[in-house]
Amino acid sequence: MMAPARATLQSPYRIRVSLAVGPRAAAQARRHVGAVIEAWQVPVDPDVAVLLTSELVTNAIQHDPGSREPIQLVIAWATNELRVEVHDRSRSAPVPVEAPPDAEAGRGLMLLASLSKDWGYRETAGGKAVYFTLVP
Repeated sequence: MMAPARATLQSPYRIRVSLAVGPRAAAQARRHVGAVIEAWQVPVDPDVAVLLTSELVTNAIQHDPGSREPIQLVIAWATNELRVEVHDRSRSAPVPVEAPPDAEAGRGLMLLASLSKDWGYRETAGGKAVYFTLVP
């Protein structure tokens, strides 16, 4: 008698990083996401992951400009999916806008929608978390 076949489970990985609000936050977030993808050998496009991370962090800073509270970056890899969340103190929901072709801003959520498997937000005890997911 043979034992039943079992699916191989992907071990979950998770890291949380505090980012000081300021001009260096997006660059720090990009470095963390790139380093985690490399260290955990996550088979997603690191350029897409760091671009989308940068958009989330930049939005968090722009839409809660008076906050001195650190932004929380959460990176998780489980069940063949990379999930990146950016937590901030704002309770305002992200709202996609129609940016004209020559606009220099306003395309972040459009990028999330077109380059990620999924994106969205959820309310948290201290504000909200905006996330995206990528799959191999």
